[in-house]
Parts: sequence; structure tokens; C-alpha cells
Amino acid sequence: MRVTRISTRRDFLGLAMGFGSSLWSGASRAQSAGAAKQPITIQLTLDRPIDAAVSPFVMAAVGGLFSTEGLAVTTNIASGSQDAIARVSAGMSDFALVDINTLIRARDRQSAAPIKAIFVLFNHAPYAIIARRSRGIRALSDVEGKTLGVAEGDLSIRLWPAVARQNGIKLASVKQSSISAAVREPMLSAGQVDAVTGFSYLSPINLRDRGVPADDLAVLRFSEYGCEAYGAALIVNPNLAAAKPDAVKGFVRAVITGTHLVIKDPARAVTEVVSRMDGGSRELESERLRAIIGDNILTTEVRHHGLGGIDPKRFERSIDQIAEDFKFQKRPTAADIFDDAFLPPPDGRAVN
Repeated sequence: MRVTRISTRRDFLGLAMGFGSSLWSGASRAQSAGAAKQPITIQLTLDRPIDAAVSPFVMAAVGGLFSTEGLAVTTNIASGSQDAIARVSAGMSDFALVDINTLIRARDRQSAAPIKAIFVLFNHAPYAIIARRSRGIRALSDVEGKTLGVAEGDLSIRLWPAVARQNGIKLASVKQSSISAAVREPMLSAGQVDAVTGFSYLSPINLRDRGVPADDLAVLRFSEYGCEAYGAALIVNPNLAAAKPDAVKGFVRAVITGTHLVIKDPARAVTEVVSRMDGGSRELESERLRAIIGDNILTTEVRHHGLGGIDPKRFERSIDQIAEDFKFQKRPTAADIFDDAFLPPPDGRAVN
């Protein structure tokens, strides 16, 4: 999703002001205790405007977790994952929250910087087909013979070939209609398409806000149909990772604790997020956060192995699924994309 220069600046200021209040109060306390060390300045890029998806970062700031790690964090908003990756590659940002599957594709360019993910926030990617039951779609097999609206820059459609093949759906039987992201929900609401691709925590909630009854919506999450993809992940500039590994580890620790705070007190997380949005709705973001926690963060894998990591075998399978719609110059391995060296031990990532 593209954001205008004005709204980007407003989002940036709103988030930075929230971060700053906790960061600098923490710094002042440290100085009063006799600490002479100045905090390390960190630039974080978000790949889309702030909403409930970034609540772990907001809560890490509000709770003073970044300042405790000796970090002074400011943020900026990119126009998407590709833009966010480019900013980290160019050294304009130290960290970015991006779609890890976009990173996998971006790393395949010969000139690509050796950017790696170091923490996975979304254990399941939110890719989905959102359909109207009243249009005859209740399960994935029902999309055959239907019209699927695909917005420019949509990420879900890139894994659709693998999901379709795995579920015995003939791609040629599904008509794809290219649409603008701005009209994705309005067109489905008006019945101009039978279904759309998108994120499971965005389009369904936006549609219900437009008056589409919940019982008329079928949210067909790719993760429930064999898609192995991970989702939103934190990437780091390799120069920072090499020069200041302890700062990187501290940033990750803060985000992990921030995630725990979100899970423990989602109501407060929503309050903090909405206060940093332009015209944010507490009701919508509450619903969005419930979906994110249940579908994308607290998965079975995370409950067993903790936050932030990957299963290398699953990751390799996800790369194979990407290859069904993307011709790699050189197929990467999980180790090419993900570096677990900055994660705490498993007991420091466990979810109770």
C-alpha cells in the first residue's frame, strides 16, 4: 500500500513521539544514576502505515524496553516491503519489518545486499483469499470458475500457484481481475468480483466495517491449505549487525518482550496503537489484533518452540513453494535468508 508524503510524515511523527517519551525518560533515569553512556541511535522502518500489526514495537517503546537496552529508536514508514528492504540495504535504516517472502525474492538479484531476517514476528503469513459465501464460495475448491480480484502489489497471489496445485485447483479455471488496492474491498462488497486476495487480518475486517455481514465472508487462509510461508519478519543492516551485535540482540529482546506485553494485555496495546494512528478505530484494531495473535503469532510452532525463530525444514519447503511462481537465478537456503545468532535461547523466547 502506498502512502502519501503527508500521511507518511504524520504516521512517523505519531510513532516517534510515542517512542521518544519512553526512550528519553529512560535515558534521563540512567544519566541520573551516573551512567555516562549515550543511547545508540536506531532507525526502524515499517513497511506499511501503523496498525495493530506493529503493536509489539509500540509496546516495546511504551514499556521503555528499547531504552533499557540502551537504544534510542525512531521510525519511518516505507511504501512497502521492497522499499523497506532498499532502505536497510542503503544504510538509511538499521532495521525494518518486512514480508520475509519479499526478502527471499529480493535477495535473488545479483546486486542484492546480504540482508537477512533475524526475528520472525508472523509465524504464519497472513496470505488469504477473502470471498463472499453468497457468491457460492465456502471452501478453496469453490473458487474454480469464479473471478478473483488481485490488487497491484498484492503478496498473497505470489503463493497462490503453489496453494492451488497442492489443493488440486486448476489455475486456468480461476479468472484473475487486476484491480487497484483502493477498490479491493468496495468491489467485493458490491459483488463486482467473487473474491479477492489479501491479508487475513485486513480485508475481512475492512469488509465488515463496510457492512458486509460476517457470516457472508469466507476467509480462506493459505496456511490452512498447505502454505508453508512465514510472514512479517525483522531484518537488519549487515554493517550494524557486524559492528554492534549486542545492540541488535538488545533490539530483538525488546521486541520479544513487547510481543509478550501485547499477548498479555491486548486492550492496552490497541489503545497505544490507535493513539498513534490517523483516525484509528479501537473496535477495528481490537478485532485486527485478535486475528493477528490467533492466526499469525501464537501458532502451534510458536507455542512449542518460542517466538522469533524458524523451522529450517519448513522454511526450505516454503522456498520451494515460492519457486512455483518465481524463477530463482540461484535458489537460496534457509541459512541464506535467516540468521538466528541474535535470538535469545529458547527459554528466553518461550510463550506461556
